[in-house]
Amino acid sequence: MADFTFEITENFGTLPENSNGWAKALNKVSWMGREPKYDLREWSPDKTKMNKGVSFTADELIALRDILNEMDIK
Repeated sequence: MADFTFEITENFGTLPENSNGWAKALNKVSWMGREPKYDLREWSPDKTKMNKGVSFTADELIALRDILNEMDIK
């Protein structure tokens, strides 16, 4: 079985850290050497460990942006 690899190629922003130092971040991540995708998940302070998250293509991220822009968030 091949080793699990990833590379954060770009960081777009990080939400406030929780009490153990982990924080959700929107990054562009290459998983297993593939084309990088936009990725939202929680990362350890040293970015070597992560929790479950979700990855988006550019088109999916644009669709999500449009949905968020239409929401009445209070």
